[in-house]
Amino acid sequence: MAIVTVDFDGTLFQGNSFNVMFKAGQREFTYKQWRTVYGNLTKAAFLGTVKGKQAFRHQFFKGFAKTFKGKTEEELDYFFETLVELGEKDVHYDLLEKVKDHQAKGDEIILLSGALKPFLKAFIKKLGLDVHIIGTELMYYPNKICTGEIGPIVNGDEKVKKVKEWIFHNKKKGYLPQADQQMIWAYADSESDIPLLEFVHYPVVVNPKADLKTVAFQRKWPILAS
Repeated sequence: MAIVTVDFDGTLFQGNSFNVMFKAGQREFTYKQWRTVYGNLTKAAFLGTVKGKQAFRHQFFKGFAKTFKGKTEEELDYFFETLVELGEKDVHYDLLEKVKDHQAKGDEIILLSGALKPFLKAFIKKLGLDVHIIGTELMYYPNKICTGEIGPIVNGDEKVKKVKEWIFHNKKKGYLPQADQQMIWAYADSESDIPLLEFVHYPVVVNPKADLKTVAFQRKWPILAS
């Protein structure tokens, strides 16, 4: 049995969840929600200038999540189903078949992404996949009303941390064999995924941009193109 981690944005999903969220927002958002988005865009642009692209993405992501404050789980489920409808055409179907091949062999599949977990759940449901999901958590009050806050963004080293935690907890429950019997795969597309690709036994780079492609060639990591 292997553990297979699959990234979402740029990997299983060849589009960009930020763009899809914008399109869904154009259909659903109020003026007040857009004001929240653009207010945080200014803050994100400043952080991007000082700390780089990832800081920009993280701050903008947090700002977008604030538009969900006060929404129920049911309302947000509807919103994320709209995202899936907009993004379904951008599924990497060759990779989807590889995921199904892994499942047929009895491997454990983890969709591992910085995207919001409710979005990932809606997408996987649409694809008819039964996989584990590790994504950025959208936070709720005990009455299941959204707080507008998110948990740690699952990106970079955080992905490695989350996989280690998942393995530890599932081993403790007796769901996984011993570590020396496990092989871990990763399908990912981004330079920020290098810590994960270095951690696993079988890294596979999917449609990489130039920087990651160079690293993949240097380290002889296989490349999967669409």
